[in-house]
Amino acid sequence: MRGYVTLPIVIVLAAIVYIYCTTVFVVIDGWLGLSTAAGIANAGALTALTLMAVVTYGMAVFKDPGRVPASFAPDIEDPESPIHEIKRKGGDLRYCQKCSHYKPPRAHHCRICKRCVLRMDHHCVWINNCVGHENYKIFFVFVLFGVSACIHSMVLLISSASHALQKDQQQNGESFNKSYILCGTLLCPLTVALSILLGWHIYLILHNKTTIEYHEGVRAMWLAEKVGNVYRHPYDIGFYENLVSVLGPNFFCWFCPVSTNIGSGLRFRTAYDIPTSRSPI
Repeated sequence: MRGYVTLPIVIVLAAIVYIYCTTVFVVIDGWLGLSTAAGIANAGALTALTLMAVVTYGMAVFKDPGRVPASFAPDIEDPESPIHEIKRKGGDLRYCQKCSHYKPPRAHHCRICKRCVLRMDHHCVWINNCVGHENYKIFFVFVLFGVSACIHSMVLLISSASHALQKDQQQNGESFNKSYILCGTLLCPLTVALSILLGWHIYLILHNKTTIEYHEGVRAMWLAEKVGNVYRHPYDIGFYENLVSVLGPNFFCWFCPVSTNIGSGLRFRTAYDIPTSRSPI
């Protein structure tokens, strides 16, 4: 159930709190000091990044990813809709038997949420929610701030440890070493995992794909090559337009925790649209 606090959410929040407190009150305080300009600057920067990560994480958890209106029905005679998604078998328009309504383009049924989600990317157990049309940007911004905070904390941790080893400082004793080891043990895999996730979603955004569409595209590409054709993702409308369709038309708000989706999530611009049409649906 979306919005419920589950064990994975508790684990994420606990990891954030532990890494932040250890970095600020053990690493920065023990190395630079919280009363110095360098210490205050680093603590302030890490606090800002962590706060933004927590805020966007909460928004990703609680924001609805996008519902299919009960009244939705595809208009196959609409000249402004050059393509219609159909079932793999039979060629009929996509219809959800469980929700008893037609599926808009790029929408999929989530068996965990038990409903169809607009422009569904995937269901994420770490936010106990689907990532879809309405919260995809917020999810992406959360990962971006999370990676930034992790890298900043990692740099401070490594720099402080190197400085301590070079000068053979042991003023904090055994607890100092345990804090460093535990924080590093959490931080290293977390930084790697989030960085890979960020890179993956940057790739998807640049090609205007979802995770589901990527895997479907692999099969479509194989089938097209098998008969001598070339497969092209229909929603790839160019580098800049792909970015705008997800992050919004205002560059200065691209990394702000606000949803600036273009359109209702029921229709999307495609590579087959009339070239003179410049505004994404």
